[in-house]
Order: sequence, then structure tokens, then C-alpha cells
Amino acid sequence: MRRGLRFVPLALLLAVVAELAVFVVVGRAAGFGVAVLAVFAASLLGMVLLRREGMRAWRGFRAAAEAGQPPGPQVTDGLVGLLGALLLATPGLLSGAVGLLLLVPPVRGLARSGVRRAAERRVSSMVAGDLFGPRWVRVRRGTPQPAPAEPAEPTVVDGGRAIEGEIVEPRQG
Repeated sequence: MRRGLRFVPLALLLAVVAELAVFVVVGRAAGFGVAVLAVFAASLLGMVLLRREGMRAWRGFRAAAEAGQPPGPQVTDGLVGLLGALLLATPGLLSGAVGLLLLVPPVRGLARSGVRRAAERRVSSMVAGDLFGPRWVRVRRGTPQPAPAEPAEPTVVDGGRAIEGEIVEPRQG
């Protein structure tokens, strides 16, 4: 079992407590009826958006697959949209606010890039390339390393012709 999964029950309990606290604060400030109406309206909007985001994600995936392009960007965008709609459909003011934020384009873009980075860390470089297309690598100039005492002989592979390959990052953990 993954190490982070043991904290899921605690996180869910804290989320429920936070939802109740926000509901009580809004209920006291605006009235109980307004708080209940806000939760109901957010959930209804979330259910409508859940269907729309699901269909949008499926159409984006199919269009990318038919065009022969990597489907990763459409899949991550669809996942973020579905998560936003699902959080909005979940009864609660706090989850609704987070879900609504995930549907705002700039926040959605940030979440989409975070999902992509997380996916790229968890799958092999080859699978990440198939999902998201070629990876861009930033090369930064660093401090020059001292030359070895003896210059190493260059290794010639495949008769000196260029070979196609990819950068493989070492696994951590």
C-alpha cells in the first residue's frame, strides 16, 4: 500500500469538518435558508456540468486519437474539468468553491499542468511521450566541471551514426 493512502481517512474527516464549519459560518452570516439554497444550487450546477465536461473530455480524446496526436493534453484537461464538476456536485460550499475554481480557465490551466507533471513522474518516459508528445528539456549552463586527468576515449556506437533515443530520468524512491 502506498504511504500517502494511509492519510486519506484523516483528510476526508478534515474535509467534512471544514465543510460543516463553512456551512455554519455562511448560515449565521446569510441565514440558514440561503446556505441550504446555495448548497442545493451548487450541486445542481455541478450535476449539469458533470455531463457537459464528460462529453467534452470524450470528444477531445476522440479528436486527438483520430488526428494521430497524443491524447494526453485532452485527457488531462478533461480530468480537471470532471474533477471540478464533481466537486461542484458534491454537497458543500467549500468543495463547490474549489470545483468552481477548477472550471475557471487560468486555474484550470495550472491544475492541468500539475496533473501532467504528476503523470509524467509516475509513468515511463516512453509512455509519457506517447501520452503527451515529445518532451521539452531545458538545459541550463552550470559551473564547468574540471576535466578528468586522462581524456576518455569517445564511445562509438553503431558505426558513428546518430541514433535516436530519449532522456531517461533516474527513478527516485
